[in-house]
Amino acid sequence: MKPLVDLAGKRGLVIGIANENSIAAGCTRAFAHAGARLAATYLNEKARPFVEPVADAMGCEWIAPLDVREPGQLEDLFEEVKTRWGGLDFLLHSIAFAPREDLHGRVTDCSAEGFALAMDVSCHSFIRMARLAEPLMADGGCLMCVTFYGSERVVEHYNLMGPVKAALESTSRYLAAELGPSGIRVHAISPGPIATRAASGIARFDELLERTAASVPVHERVDIYDVGALAAFLASSAARRITGTVIPVDAGEHIMG
Repeated sequence: MKPLVDLAGKRGLVIGIANENSIAAGCTRAFAHAGARLAATYLNEKARPFVEPVADAMGCEWIAPLDVREPGQLEDLFEEVKTRWGGLDFLLHSIAFAPREDLHGRVTDCSAEGFALAMDVSCHSFIRMARLAEPLMADGGCLMCVTFYGSERVVEHYNLMGPVKAALESTSRYLAAELGPSGIRVHAISPGPIATRAASGIARFDELLERTAASVPVHERVDIYDVGALAAFLASSAARRITGTVIPVDAGEHIMG
């Protein structure tokens, strides 16, 4: 099948593959299909057996450990990018975390520590990546993160992650404004509900999936490959004049009341 866009020769870093069903895996497949050179990360040695087969199947040139909570790991990763490739063309940030006790409780009751940790992993890490990627994108590039519509309206059981994703979306706009003069574009991709391992941490998520399929205009749920197709387009030169957007991939759910 002919690729929808051309990423031949472009160097992309994918952060957030958990297994073959993760959003980052769908994006990696689309990037690879479009001809990109890729590298990916895994959280720790426990996660590596689930990530490595996906990365190998997609032709990733290398993988590296990354837990953004561990001092120095992110800096080491970007140093490896510089050593191996000498530069970077696009990056996908697809990681999020909140302590279970804070995620499953009311926002009103969340702890300061839990809120700070969720913001650090899910939002501030994107800022850190942008800062480290900037000098590697001398000819411009694209930074992408993954959000969810719980950022702008209340979604039952999404709880703490709603405010965190709202911060991530606002961050993407400010990064787009600041990095635009350097030719670096920034986007937040907002998929509809998808059954991933990360989503399984949200209480009663299966009910949300069922309701979504019944209510969206297209009457079908989106999948990881729908997200990947958009991500590949945004990373390509076809989207060179598009930046600072929050783009839904949700079968039209965002237009419904």
